[in-house]
Amino acid sequence: MVHVVAVITAQPGKLHELLAAFRENAPIVREEEGCIQYLGAIDAEGFGRFQAPVGPDTFMVLEKWASPEALKAHGAAPHMAAYAAKTKEMTAARAIHILTEV
Repeated sequence: MVHVVAVITAQPGKLHELLAAFRENAPIVREEEGCIQYLGAIDAEGFGRFQAPVGPDTFMVLEKWASPEALKAHGAAPHMAAYAAKTKEMTAARAIHILTEV
C-alpha cells in the first residue's frame, strides 16, 4: 500500500475556490482503480497547543493507493491534468509526500 499526504496552499483568498475544485474532482479520483482513500482535510479547531496547524490557506489531501502503479496511473490521468490546469492560478504551493508503512 502507498500513502500520500499532499499539502496544498492556496493563493490568499482562494482557499474556498480551490476546495470547490478539489471536491468536484475527488469523486472521479475515488473511482480510479487502486484508490482506497482520497479525502481533503483542513485544520480542526479546539485542540490548543497540542495541535500544529497547517494554516488558514492550506489543506491536505490524504490518500491510500493499492500499489505504486495505481498511484502512477492516477498522476497520469486526464482528469488530474485538467484539475492541475484549472487550479494552477489558485495554488501558491504544494508538497506531495509519498510514504510506505513501517
